[in-house]
Amino acid sequence: MGFYSMVVELTDRPCLVVGGGHVGERKVLHLLEAGARITLVSPEATRTLADLALARQLVWWRRLYQPGDLQGMTLVFAVTGDATLNARVAADCQKAGVLVNVADDPEKCSFIVPAVLRRGDLQIAISTAGKSPALARQLRRQLEAEIGPEFGPWVDFLGEVRPFLKEAWPHDQKRREELLRRLAGDEILFRLVARGKEDLAKERVKQCLSLPPV
Repeated sequence: MGFYSMVVELTDRPCLVVGGGHVGERKVLHLLEAGARITLVSPEATRTLADLALARQLVWWRRLYQPGDLQGMTLVFAVTGDATLNARVAADCQKAGVLVNVADDPEKCSFIVPAVLRRGDLQIAISTAGKSPALARQLRRQLEAEIGPEFGPWVDFLGEVRPFLKEAWPHDQKRREELLRRLAGDEILFRLVARGKEDLAKERVKQCLSLPPV
């Protein structure tokens, strides 16, 4: 089984979570972070999920799963704790052409969720194709020590520079790519942004832009 790594835009997209236990709670919280519209199907749910439903952060159908629940969904998570039911959800998704993730059963998944290190808009995903989630989590912890929270503002700063370069060199993509590579690797610029000295960082950018191409 082969998986293709990608980052999916889920803002305001409908997603279904079948199962209201702690695994389902974790999936729901991550989907909320992504801005998805969530429907939960489960006769029971954790206190956190029930509170989210009361706060209208998700729609909770307090009943057993039905095949029609898949209609219009972008992603489906089958996390009931009942392997037979999870397998039925996966089979229904396959027939309907809907992407599904099944808890602890990568063979039935059409997509898997990697271990993710988040630093603002920077996301580093680590996947073992479902073979060892524990290893993926261990590697994420190792990266957490090397890639600190300062990388969040750094990504934001580099993102602000891109449209400026596009405006300055609208027809020279090679030049823009070269400058972006220089800026992304500039340690002095990185330290200025990390310390909140954006005015000095912008002056540094102007200096870098005046350098001749290599």
